[in-house]
Amino acid sequence: MQVKYTLPILAVAGFLFASYTVVSSNKPTPVAPPVAAPASAPFKSFIAGAGIVESESRNIAIGTPLSGIVKTLAVKVGDKVKAGTPLFYLDDRETRADLAVKLADLAKARTDVNEAEAALKDTKSLSDLAEAVTDRRAISSEELLRRGNAELISKTKLDSAKALVQQAEAALTTTQTTLARLVVQAPIDGEVLQVNIRPGEFAQAGALNTPLLVLGNMDRLHVRVDIDENDAWRFDKNSKAVAYLRGNRNFKTDLTPAYVEPYVVPKKSLTGDSTEQVDTRVLQALYSFDRNQLPVYVGQQMDVFIEAKDYAGNGGSPL
Repeated sequence: MQVKYTLPILAVAGFLFASYTVVSSNKPTPVAPPVAAPASAPFKSFIAGAGIVESESRNIAIGTPLSGIVKTLAVKVGDKVKAGTPLFYLDDRETRADLAVKLADLAKARTDVNEAEAALKDTKSLSDLAEAVTDRRAISSEELLRRGNAELISKTKLDSAKALVQQAEAALTTTQTTLARLVVQAPIDGEVLQVNIRPGEFAQAGALNTPLLVLGNMDRLHVRVDIDENDAWRFDKNSKAVAYLRGNRNFKTDLTPAYVEPYVVPKKSLTGDSTEQVDTRVLQALYSFDRNQLPVYVGQQMDVFIEAKDYAGNGGSPL
């Protein structure tokens, strides 16, 4: 009797379990709440754009005019430097050896000038003595001519010696210039934002994907806003603008217009790679704000809202 009811009971239980499994699996997966609520626009009509923080002077990628081994690194990240402050030194042993040769060449050239001046003085004295003889029977015309030519030759040798001095001075200046170029200096007053070289590493001249150093003026910060080309006609640089810190909308600041780059460019994705682009073209507007107003870093993203006129009741036309 028990076996008679066992199988139907098991069948009903399996059917109920299968039904429950099917119903449970068809329920939509709940959407995970965002880590931080997105910022909302404080204006009724607005233009929204993604912004990235940069220094007031723009982020200057420091390079080197000459390739070489880094001998000394004079700064570290966070250092504030003045224009002309050495940032790093390249190996200059070969250039200094060449400088010593150029100094010796210049000293010899100047000695040759002194020697040529003495020779000219001697030949001129002999020529003057010959010219002072009133009785032409005492000295032949050939001797007068010979002494005159000797004086001209001495003058020419002196001019040549002086030219060699100028040449040696120019060569010395070239070497001194090369020596000065082996010391990379700060082009502006600013703060060291990034250092990508170490003593003993080879610093390559020219454009690099990873700059040797990054320098910027941090007295005020700029936020570079990408405005979609479809919204460019609505943009007014004098309109109010507010920026929210990406990740925490409680941190916000009013923005002051700095300037607009009047050239629509392909949008660069904000990944840090300067060569990565998408199809959208954007107008780039820069706004400034006091760095003390927000706990923000250069390179950080912000959500920017710019107030715009509402043309909805006018057929979308600005006229």
